[in-house]
Amino acid sequence: MGGSYGLAVLVGVALLLTTGQCDVSCSGTDGRPGEAGIPGRDGRPGAKGQKGESAVMDSGPVDASVLLRLKGEPGSRGKPGVMGPKGYRGDLGPTGKPGEPGRPGADGKSVAHGEHSPQQARSAFSVMRTEQSYPAFSQVVTYQSTMVNTPGDFNTGTGYFTCRVAGVYYFTFHSVAKVSVCLRIASDPPFNKVGFCDYNRNTDQVLSGGVVLQLTAGQKVWLESFRDQQKEADARDTQEKQIIFSGFLLFSNSE
Repeated sequence: MGGSYGLAVLVGVALLLTTGQCDVSCSGTDGRPGEAGIPGRDGRPGAKGQKGESAVMDSGPVDASVLLRLKGEPGSRGKPGVMGPKGYRGDLGPTGKPGEPGRPGADGKSVAHGEHSPQQARSAFSVMRTEQSYPAFSQVVTYQSTMVNTPGDFNTGTGYFTCRVAGVYYFTFHSVAKVSVCLRIASDPPFNKVGFCDYNRNTDQVLSGGVVLQLTAGQKVWLESFRDQQKEADARDTQEKQIIFSGFLLFSNSE
């Protein structure tokens, strides 16, 4: 009885093993590939490496590209050095080609008309008295030599300057004598006379004077001697003397 029960169990196990086997044609379907996961975060920076050794200069030719890669940061600007001596001037270069003519300028404006144009508004004279006699008191001084008389406004025979161009003039005189001399510049009204005297007791008496006058056309200007403190012997003196009388136009009234 017991043997029959054990046989039955063995048969049952054999049946279970037989029914659990699968034929080759009963394989399952392949699974799908899995999806990519989310990117991970960056890792922490690594530790700083040690400083490298200095480059060794090669004895051969230097590669410029290598030098550029090895170039360091620019340093701070240094102080300016002492200025060197001035160099020698170079030779003059050849003459350049002439430039193109410029544009014509604008027409000028006329500043004066009539007989007193800028070309005619000029007057100057300088005459010299060389007579050894003392110039007579209260008489117009006359002259024997003419240095300048342009355009001829001074009359050497009469000793008068006659204003032709109205304007401002400057008159001056210089005299050299061995006795005291008094001279004055005179003109028609409204100006009258201004006198100068020299009483120094040197061997040669030097006298000079000058005046600026506003003149109208036709006015006369002259130089004359006058009596002040001279001695009688001075008026009779016949030693060498020299008187120079000069005048010129500073500017005309039309300017």
